[in-house]
Amino acid sequence: MVTLEDVARHAGVSLATASRVLNGSSRQVGAAMRARVESSAAKLGYRVDVTAQTLARGASNVVGLVIQDLTDPYFAAIADGAIRAADLQGMVVTLGTTYRDPEREIALVATLNAQRARVVLIAGSRTTDEAMIRRLRGELDFYCAAGGRVAVIGQDLLGTDAVVPQNRQGARKLALTLAGEGHRRFAVLAGPQYLYTALDRASGFAEGLAELGLPAPVVVHGGFDRDGGHAAAVALTSMDTDVTCVFAVNDVMAVGALAAFREQGVHVPGDLSMAGFDDIASLRDLVPALTTVRLPLAHMGSLALDLALSFTDVPHKESIEGEVVLRESVRRLTGAQGDLTS
Repeated sequence: MVTLEDVARHAGVSLATASRVLNGSSRQVGAAMRARVESSAAKLGYRVDVTAQTLARGASNVVGLVIQDLTDPYFAAIADGAIRAADLQGMVVTLGTTYRDPEREIALVATLNAQRARVVLIAGSRTTDEAMIRRLRGELDFYCAAGGRVAVIGQDLLGTDAVVPQNRQGARKLALTLAGEGHRRFAVLAGPQYLYTALDRASGFAEGLAELGLPAPVVVHGGFDRDGGHAAAVALTSMDTDVTCVFAVNDVMAVGALAAFREQGVHVPGDLSMAGFDDIASLRDLVPALTTVRLPLAHMGSLALDLALSFTDVPHKESIEGEVVLRESVRRLTGAQGDLTS
């Protein structure tokens, strides 16, 4: 039996493009390419899959949202934005949680494909495991070939529409700002070494310090959650350092670190200043209020759905800039030079 893959290969186009031509997707395909695909289908005797046509034409009103951790306020805020946007479109969201397991992420995409979801949104950092990235990309290609639409919130590594937070740039700006408050010796609670978000934020922070000629930060790796931040902070307090300011690569790690510092008798910001990244909603109840890099999390969720429902044939990327927010968890040191951040 002739498959859609056979037609795509014969026409010299991607599987997704062949699907858009033959399954009636609303995304536009150039006239020359459309003619080439239709000619190949006729020559090979390809018969259209009616079920795939239904999906491609958007008959389903289901949005599949795949996130890594529902208890993490970062993902909860993104999910809220996506759900509200879907409601405005008259669509229903099916939520799946990966528990940070790449295998489960792939399985969830396959399930959503089988359930004929119209859109799949994936929120979360990629790991440095290239084999896993290839496998997920293959599963998404298979889903898109049947007419599905995909957008990711995170790294632009999957060949889909993407909402990309500027993690490295935001962390760099934070380093410059903290140095402008007079701090010269830093530690980074850096998260896992295999997670791109953690790596980008730790690297961007170190780059900012290097630009100012400041020493490289003390780096302590740990889990990308509250308990990971707590453990990393405990490890830091056992070291003999002259650190005056600590950067945790996400806010939930910072929350765990603040708890650990309290337990260890370290006062923030009197003894040690503290900063995070994301600006999750629960920070409003934190004492002291946490300095962080603010990302528009709910907007990122709604923007991802907008991208997935757009009609462009070429994947589009939207970069999201972070905003440094100085709060009480950072103490300005005597003699601070504000012009260091220029």
